[in-house]
Amino acid sequence: MANSNASSNRPLSPHLSIYKPIPTMVMSIVHRITGAALYFGTILLAWWLISAASGEAYFEWVNSFFGSFIGRLILFGYTWALVHHMLGGIRHLVWDTGRALEKATATKIAYATISASIVITVILWVIGYTVN
Repeated sequence: MANSNASSNRPLSPHLSIYKPIPTMVMSIVHRITGAALYFGTILLAWWLISAASGEAYFEWVNSFFGSFIGRLILFGYTWALVHHMLGGIRHLVWDTGRALEKATATKIAYATISASIVITVILWVIGYTVN
């Protein structure tokens, strides 16, 4: 008779809980998340443009929403997602040329991507507040 415990003796398939998160893996996941977030941010941009075409009262209401604390927090997040996704795309473009694929270099670029996206987002918002 065949061993009925054959399936219980097989090794488990690798799962996310088994892997130790490394910077390049985390940045890949964040790149996908920011890509999805950009879809929702684009809906907000379309809402703002539609409100501009709908009339002054509705436009003022939408502007007051975006001017509130929650609205500015959403816009800040959208700005960061846009910058981070752009830098991640540049990182992938460099990798497509066959450069910077060594583990140490890829890890440094992953850290640089997150750091630069935060710095650039803050700089953009500082410029926006000083111009306004």
